[in-house]
Amino acid sequence: MRVGTPGFVPARLTEARAARRLASMSALARLLSVSASTVTRWEDGSSAPDADALTALTNALRVRREFFLRPVFDSPRPVFYRSLASTLVRDIDYQHAQMHWMQEISSVLQHYVDFPVIDFPDVLGGASHKQLRDEDIERIALDLRRHWRIGEGPCTDMVALLERVGVVVSTIEMGTAKLDGLCSWSASENRPHILLATDKMSFPRRQMDAAHEMAHAVLHGDVSEDELKKDLKAIEAQAFRLASAFLLPSTTYPHEVRHPSLAALLSLKERWRVSIKAQIKRLVDLEIIPPEHATDLYKLYSAKGWSREEPLDREWKVSEPRMMSDAMNLIVESGIRTKADLLAVEFTMSPGDVENLASLPPGWFSSRTGEVVQLKRDTQRISAGHETPGVVVPLFRN
Repeated sequence: MRVGTPGFVPARLTEARAARRLASMSALARLLSVSASTVTRWEDGSSAPDADALTALTNALRVRREFFLRPVFDSPRPVFYRSLASTLVRDIDYQHAQMHWMQEISSVLQHYVDFPVIDFPDVLGGASHKQLRDEDIERIALDLRRHWRIGEGPCTDMVALLERVGVVVSTIEMGTAKLDGLCSWSASENRPHILLATDKMSFPRRQMDAAHEMAHAVLHGDVSEDELKKDLKAIEAQAFRLASAFLLPSTTYPHEVRHPSLAALLSLKERWRVSIKAQIKRLVDLEIIPPEHATDLYKLYSAKGWSREEPLDREWKVSEPRMMSDAMNLIVESGIRTKADLLAVEFTMSPGDVENLASLPPGWFSSRTGEVVQLKRDTQRISAGHETPGVVVPLFRN
């Protein structure tokens, strides 16, 4: 018979452990000074922690007691990430847990604020991703640009574009250079969520990472977990091809490549905001240069030390998501909820976790909200009929 705290959700303990990068139940047991078998029973659901043990868990894992009493905000749809053989399971589990928390925060905010309508055209027309050819992906890139009305020139800010068409975007430090980002459709909202890494970040890398995850959302929304595992290499290749075709459209970019040298690609990087390395790959995809020429460019690229950092990488400010932070500020400033209310009623993870995932400044929850005051009205102007009506400013602009 299960004993301990009624309503304890074992999967939440597994999730919190992953979010704190505790690779094993034994590691958590050592942190709590309990036996590994005790934590195992908590996670497999055969027993539940008593009141004192639950308090110890909340302190160790930096969550509220209610965290363990609510169901996991999970999605049966797969999470897309660039898996490497050398990537630690601990890092992948951490990403997945952060994605669940991001979706949970997003869901809470949408109780109070209307996010932009999801504007994803059906570019597949009922076809499977397995049927896509390279020319299909090139066409899809141009169709997306036309649908989202961004023309065929440089895309100046992928993050802002994604938020405009209804994608929830967040950024966190992954703690490893081997994981760039991930994408998942939330089943409850049927809305794509994209989580991007801040590690070793530059504006061109942010652009490509965001475009890559956008490609997964567009092409692979109906892919099952089994298909993802089986066809991961092909799925990743499609996402990279679409991201490159979207950022460097086939109808315009090739006409600007007069001489495919590193110097020329550096000049084009200043205009298109796409890395030199990605441009070399794009030239091969478009058959503008043969693979042997690309190999020579890659060797020269490496010899210049550009594998560590390319020229112009620090030239532009990295774009940051705004949707969730703007929503949070609107909720508080309009008086719908106070910061204390949000932490006590809505969110069960730590304030720092919410600030991080919602792109709020550190300490936002502990800073005082400015008091709303009523401006003095000019009674003489009002009586003379000269009062100017106020203007309603939307939270998100189209």
